[in-house]
Amino acid sequence: MLDPEYDDNREDIQSSLKRFEKMLAQEENSFFDLDTLEQIADHYFIQSRFEEGLKACDLGLLHFPYTLELIVLKAQILGELERTEEAMELIENSILLFPNDTDLKLVKGSLLSQLKQHEAAIEQFLNVIEATEEKDEVYFRIGLCYLNWPKPREAVDMFKKALEFNPENESALVELANALDEIGKIEESIPFYKQFIDIDPFSFTAWYNLGIAYSKLKQYEKAIDAYEYSLAIEPTFGSSLFNLGNTFMNLQEYAKAEEAYRLCLQHDDPNPELYCCLGASLERQRQFDEALTFYKESVKIDPLWDEGYYGLAVCLTELDKWFESLHFLKKAIKLNEVNPLYWTGLADVEAYLGNTISADEAYQKSLELDSFFAPTWVKWAQLHYDLEDFEKSADIMLSAIDELPEEAELYYRSAIFLIKAGQFKEAFHFLETGLVLDYDKHVLIFDYFPNLETQKAIFKLIQQYKK
Repeated sequence: MLDPEYDDNREDIQSSLKRFEKMLAQEENSFFDLDTLEQIADHYFIQSRFEEGLKACDLGLLHFPYTLELIVLKAQILGELERTEEAMELIENSILLFPNDTDLKLVKGSLLSQLKQHEAAIEQFLNVIEATEEKDEVYFRIGLCYLNWPKPREAVDMFKKALEFNPENESALVELANALDEIGKIEESIPFYKQFIDIDPFSFTAWYNLGIAYSKLKQYEKAIDAYEYSLAIEPTFGSSLFNLGNTFMNLQEYAKAEEAYRLCLQHDDPNPELYCCLGASLERQRQFDEALTFYKESVKIDPLWDEGYYGLAVCLTELDKWFESLHFLKKAIKLNEVNPLYWTGLADVEAYLGNTISADEAYQKSLELDSFFAPTWVKWAQLHYDLEDFEKSADIMLSAIDELPEEAELYYRSAIFLIKAGQFKEAFHFLETGLVLDYDKHVLIFDYFPNLETQKAIFKLIQQYKK
């Protein structure tokens, strides 16, 4: 039961939450006033613990059935739980009682968008604009509606409008960047972030999002500066630490990436992605045994995390544990059949173990999924070269050139395989093209012709071309 006169002011939110959860667990009654229940429900909503939040709303509305704050919050929670029709019914009934309440109308607009009734949702939002002082919030919701439609260009306009009314609307700033990214104009978000930072230089999330924008533009040094500013303000912000690690990985500064990931692990809840990234940073430093530890942790947390199994396979390959590697590659592929890297890894292991047919099939599958990855073409051709099937190797290289005509290495390898197959005229044609595209790469030819006299003849031919 509830007592509206109960003085709960002495309780902080944590003790209220403990009492509430104890009440639910033991199915007993406890005294809560309306303000406390609103705080509890709001806390669960922010934490995305929607079932508990719904119970707090229901308990409050049972005794205070016309409390607008709880009605609005319950409708939002039902929307998050994808019980949209139920949420809409609650809102419609409440609008009959409170026809001028803008919060109810805003939630109705969001629910209409969730139901994919986007035009009706936007009309609902536009009808509210004149009646509310928080016009930035309305334009922000219209922007979200356009994103869900999806009409990202229109969403960009709405988020910009929201920021015109309130340059400190950080949610609009983040979504503007997302929308600009969708239309390939992420660079346009940077002036907005800088403007926001000028207003509030101690917003660690603004610095963090500026870092994301620079990262997407591959301006990694600027991204690092932004993440480090974010961390100077809030050293325990896990998202900045994690993205800082990712940026160092892109710069191939693996020891610094490892340090950032380890700090992130201290301040953030362990998750399979973080363990995988930490494992990858160690793998790149050739610390394979320690990398294995973190890859194992990733699949322990989530047995369906395919990247963890792939990481295990890569490390085991480097440690010459080929059969164990094969086992984990097959697990990764079972969970994710459309990742070409997994199929290439499987092909490499099958080739090493002498399972030529399986390797051949795996390389082919990888290239069906992604035909623009030159190393897989090279490995597949090499498989047949090692079997002395030079014509097949040459055919594979010709197919690769069709997909990647700017890759000089493919022309040189085509020349090599054609020479081996005795097709000299065709070989010289591809050699010439390779020399035009990238002269310096011709040195790889000599690895395939160890005979000194042959090397001299090829070198003489190449020198004539250079002249």
